[in-house]
Amino acid sequence: MPSLKELKGRINSVKSTQKITKAKQMVAAAKLRRAQAAAEAGRPYATRLGAVMASLASKVAGDSAPRLLAGTGSDRRNLLVVVNTDKGLCGGLNSNLVKAAKAKARELEAQGKSVEFYLVGKKGRAPLKRDYASQITGGFDTSTVRTPGFDEAESIANELIGLFEAGKFDVAHLVYPTFKSALAQEPTVTQLIPVPAPSEAIAAEAVVEYEPGEEEILEELLPRYVRTQLFGALLEREASEQGASMTAMDNATRNAGELISKLTIQYNRSRQAAITTELIEIIAGAEAL
Repeated sequence: MPSLKELKGRINSVKSTQKITKAKQMVAAAKLRRAQAAAEAGRPYATRLGAVMASLASKVAGDSAPRLLAGTGSDRRNLLVVVNTDKGLCGGLNSNLVKAAKAKARELEAQGKSVEFYLVGKKGRAPLKRDYASQITGGFDTSTVRTPGFDEAESIANELIGLFEAGKFDVAHLVYPTFKSALAQEPTVTQLIPVPAPSEAIAAEAVVEYEPGEEEILEELLPRYVRTQLFGALLEREASEQGASMTAMDNATRNAGELISKLTIQYNRSRQAAITTELIEIIAGAEAL
């Protein structure tokens, strides 16, 4: 049974931990408001850009289609672009992303296709290296900037497009968290390169003629679409990280409070038992005299 001194030291230690988790919860809550606003503000732009691309892609087909839209003609070599966080203490966010990436890799390998990984963020590297060490071909470190923005998304997109044009892969899939709420962040897997042609274009009230032609516009628009998708994934990652961190720190603070209550009860019982023992010894000594 631990001594009173050990119990008191443990109570003080848990109280110190509780102060830290409470502070981190408040910081995450403050950052979440900005990150959530940024993620939600970026979604309409991506949606509208997809609509414009749908209108253009419906007019372009065959050999005239840009390579980023038409692809290489094969889907044997696949690249999984996994967007993880750079910081921990955010619950199961990163482990869920890694599980989604591994599930997608197993699905592609079951179809006889080769899989490689391109990692964005630090926290997903170790678990993926354990199973796919030889298949990790590149990555991008976002920990050097306080908040990754469009410049980082553009750098990642340019590197991926360069690898695609060099024939390093046929299809790239983007794995990232989609922010739903502070309690829910959903792993999302979507095709990034070649840009998936929309199933149907949005109907327009008037006939639109493009100048220059659709092919020239798509040559400029498709790389921008890839950058926008990656930028959106980074925004969703930031919001998901802060939401998951806030929830995890709130749970840790509650658990610390419960542990403090249990330790305090144990400390009081041990202290009362020690006092009772001392009284019995004093009374017994007095009676012996």
